[in-house]
Amino acid sequence: MARARGVAKPAKRADCPSPVAGLKQGMSLNDDEIERYARHIVLPEIGGPGQQRLKNARVLVVGAGGLGAPLIQYLAAAGIGKIGIVDDDSVSLSNLQRQTIFTTADIGAHKAVAAAGFIRRLNPNVVVEEHVTRIDPHNARAMIAFYDVVAEGSDNFATRYAVSDACFHERKPVVMGALGRFDGSLTTIRAHESGVDGRPNPTWRCLFPDAPPPGSIPTCAEAGVLGALPGVIGSLMALEVVRAVTGFGEPLVGRLLLVDALTMRFETLRYGWDEENPLNGNAATGPA
Repeated sequence: MARARGVAKPAKRADCPSPVAGLKQGMSLNDDEIERYARHIVLPEIGGPGQQRLKNARVLVVGAGGLGAPLIQYLAAAGIGKIGIVDDDSVSLSNLQRQTIFTTADIGAHKAVAAAGFIRRLNPNVVVEEHVTRIDPHNARAMIAFYDVVAEGSDNFATRYAVSDACFHERKPVVMGALGRFDGSLTTIRAHESGVDGRPNPTWRCLFPDAPPPGSIPTCAEAGVLGALPGVIGSLMALEVVRAVTGFGEPLVGRLLLVDALTMRFETLRYGWDEENPLNGNAATGPA
């Protein structure tokens, strides 16, 4: 992982941002959905209104691999109304060690298509959109504009920058996850908003101003990854997406959660707004 800028010890708790704005109004929960989501509905922090927000939400998942697989599974189970999946890769035998929504029968299939099939079998109430393509700076904004929240679980920095930049310009929250061999991290970016202190929220570029040199970070195929680790990080990403939609608790805005599976340590580091960042820094013009 590239070195982050401005990381410090955790600061005081911040107020939780309001649930994501602009959700379309949909039909009320039917009897099947009330029973299916009963354990959510009895939670005072979610309740019927929160479950309705989940039903009305549109979430774009970038990457249907190690992080995307558990993320997709829990978003579908939670009742997200529409899930978009962006991935141009196909399922291989070596994926099955950690990408548990796929089976041996899916080998050779497009991941986005196979993942969509999994969602339909798990929860027929969810609408699925497959995007068998690679997201990049040229198509990111057009794709993201149709969704309310984005979850970025790709395995390369170019995609992370393209997605996080597009989310800033389209005023969308984005949950960012990453994996190493025995470690992982995640954070939530709401750079189009300001914090309780009136300062802009940090962007992904505040945390990682520059991408690491090509080839300096080994790929998953080169370095390996502990199979259960993506399940942990991907599930936490799903939790942050549900939080963004419903507004419960305190999000990981300006905080980077680090997971070390070797020592089984969880650590939260705080990072702040960089006034020199090109998106919402002092010289920037704001979302286009």
